[in-house]
Amino acid sequence: MATITVRNLDEDVQQRLKVQASAHGRSMEAEVREILTAAVSSSSMVVDWVAAARGFAVDLDLPERSSPREIDLS
Repeated sequence: MATITVRNLDEDVQQRLKVQASAHGRSMEAEVREILTAAVSSSSMVVDWVAAARGFAVDLDLPERSSPREIDLS
């Protein structure tokens, strides 16, 4: 396994990482590993969103269309 060092990480980002890690019951290091793994996975966020949204159905009332107008091209 490789080791990386992240320099100049904003203190606010570090604090939010700690809070997020705590909420997930992980250390900050484990949380960062999870975030990085998810970021480089083969699945994209859009694909995941579409898959999650498939269960939602929306019925829309579409207005009736009129016949097309005739256009004089002379």
